[in-house]
Amino acid sequence: MAVVLRPFLSPFLSSSHKALRWKATTATLFKHSKASASGVQKSKSKSKPKALVMEKRRTRSGVEVDLGLLRRYKDNNTPHLPVLLCEVLRCFQPLSLRSFVDCTLGAGSHSCAVIEGHEEMELYVGMDVDPVAHKLALPRIHDLVSNRSPKLKTYTQLTNFKNIKRVLHAIEIKDDSLGVSTGVDGIFIDLGVSSMQVDCSERGFSVLQDGPLDMRMDPQGSLKAEDILNSWPEDEIGRILRDFGEESNWMYLQKQIVTARASRPFNSTGQLLKLIRKNTTLSQGRKGWMKTATRVFQALRIAVNQELETLEDSLYSCFDCLAPGGRLAVISFHSLEDRIVKQTFLHLVNHGGRPNVNQHEDNDHHCKEDISEVEVEGDGETWFKDRVHGMYGTIMTKRPITPSLEEETFNPRCRSAKLRVLQKPSSQDDFSMH
Repeated sequence: MAVVLRPFLSPFLSSSHKALRWKATTATLFKHSKASASGVQKSKSKSKPKALVMEKRRTRSGVEVDLGLLRRYKDNNTPHLPVLLCEVLRCFQPLSLRSFVDCTLGAGSHSCAVIEGHEEMELYVGMDVDPVAHKLALPRIHDLVSNRSPKLKTYTQLTNFKNIKRVLHAIEIKDDSLGVSTGVDGIFIDLGVSSMQVDCSERGFSVLQDGPLDMRMDPQGSLKAEDILNSWPEDEIGRILRDFGEESNWMYLQKQIVTARASRPFNSTGQLLKLIRKNTTLSQGRKGWMKTATRVFQALRIAVNQELETLEDSLYSCFDCLAPGGRLAVISFHSLEDRIVKQTFLHLVNHGGRPNVNQHEDNDHHCKEDISEVEVEGDGETWFKDRVHGMYGTIMTKRPITPSLEEETFNPRCRSAKLRVLQKPSSQDDFSMH
């Protein structure tokens, strides 16, 4: 029996923490930035917002980890290991996956596993904005499909996944026999920074290696991390540290950054790390400055690549590109990404598309009247546990699925990963990709 879902929606925080409210858009975060800054003195005396603790609710994966499978699909040329691979395969296993899009190709591990698991596949599309990842994945994909039926068509694009509609439209024009106009059966997005990017000091992503302050996923992008640190206004630097890094010490750090750049512009990650270490006290156990550095680097990376804005817009585009009965699976690696995925999924299953400009964004009333929690038994997919059903789709993961303890032990870098899955209804009369 359907029950109206209420606990699944996050309550608002106090007014002094507006910048950290549970919101789906970066525009909302920016909207409340000034209000948050004005109330920062009051917020210091209050306890940590409880909603951040609520975000830690999760469902450990119940899928048995196949370590042999992880080793098999590991790229031998990099230390990169596919995250939640067994769960992703289980997610798409019940589908007749005639068409599949990997929006974040990376080293190609997830793609290779999905392709091998679906002999019925007729169309594979792989995208990645990083030319290094693209170069690594292409030989693996081509070697795999060379032994497959010529019926399988493969397309790879060096582009951001926000362009998924444009890519599929171009494929449709080239070969309309693939049926792209009616949508694709599966779409996969693996967010965050790959091991190849983190371990390359020249990319500037790592807090453990000295390198240039770059942090661009797309080397052709114009904005670098050093541009933000050296030229952005003080209040804008503070805003991204607070909103994108969730750094509590953002106000003090923004002042120190502006003071330091006046005498010597920032040009290396080591220089930034030295400033953070100097201005952060040590905590018990792990050094507090390292935690702060991780949050600062995250904030800069998100700002450089416009990650949150791109993510939300891309989720709507991906939903539009799904065929009836198709699934969209997303792996996120930090709370900001996961909140956007969660809230966008909620909006999609209730409204079926992008929000109207004049639509009220009050989360306290977000979709409650039309969303119900359902438990499905006997369909062979009990590992999904609770689901959330709406008029325009079903969220297969009421709470995100996270790696099992066994996988965390095997691959510590996967510990923050969260998988959410959305399925479109099997029949939809008004579906259109365009």
